[in-house]
Amino acid sequence: MLIHPQFDPIIISIGGVSMHWYGLMYVLAFLQFLFLGKFLIAKKIASPKITYEVLDDLLFFGAIGVIIGGRLGEVLFYAPSYYFHNPSQIIAVWRGGMSFHGGFLGVLISVSLYLFLHNKKIPEKNLQISWLELTDFIAPLVPLGLAFGRVGNFINGELWGRVCDATLPWAMIFPQAGDDLPRHPSQLYHVALEGILLFLILWICVLLRKNKDKKAGFLSAIFLLGYGVFRFITEFFREPDVGIFGHSYVVSMGQWLSLPMILVGILLLIKIKQK
Repeated sequence: MLIHPQFDPIIISIGGVSMHWYGLMYVLAFLQFLFLGKFLIAKKIASPKITYEVLDDLLFFGAIGVIIGGRLGEVLFYAPSYYFHNPSQIIAVWRGGMSFHGGFLGVLISVSLYLFLHNKKIPEKNLQISWLELTDFIAPLVPLGLAFGRVGNFINGELWGRVCDATLPWAMIFPQAGDDLPRHPSQLYHVALEGILLFLILWICVLLRKNKDKKAGFLSAIFLLGYGVFRFITEFFREPDVGIFGHSYVVSMGQWLSLPMILVGILLLIKIKQK
């Protein structure tokens, strides 16, 4: 049976300044967003209204939304009691503890603000970027970033899985769990499904639709539906967080928060089909 390697969360420390693996994963996530976004623009796959300047602005606004929203989501959705009694820990993002759904809402808000400011500068309606044009551009740039974040969770030894059969070849003991029970390395399941597989699905859609009539909102719908379904599946193997509703082995907090994404994804696909 495997034992979690117990990585040192700090890569290097010089004086009073330290570089953490978890922080590095976020840097890599932002860099891949920039690289893939430039690829879409250079190959003229993205809407012609989306330029390199727009990409840079999206990275800035998106990073703010991810960090603030992700942390507040963790505080409000998953551990309100702990942070209520330990408010100084709210800003300790380098220790891990970022909610995807909180970050998702944070990005929606920050990107909406950017879109409003951008379109306000452009009086011509036909040159303004629509909401679905923007989200279709962003959708394929997200999954690999999510994968990096989950790798950070694994390095930190947090968000371990539920107890499993010790005969499972990849069953792993997580000392942070406070026991010696074999568990699913659920962080890696997240990497595989919500990260790599969703990335492949979206980019297959991107490349197949390159020279075809593009329905606005299609990639956004596939992202919402794909992430929601994959997250719902992986939650069955992950130790449930306490959350605001307490422990639930039937429907976890992550599954509750993923259901609206699945519903909106389906409704958006239906709307596109009707058009």
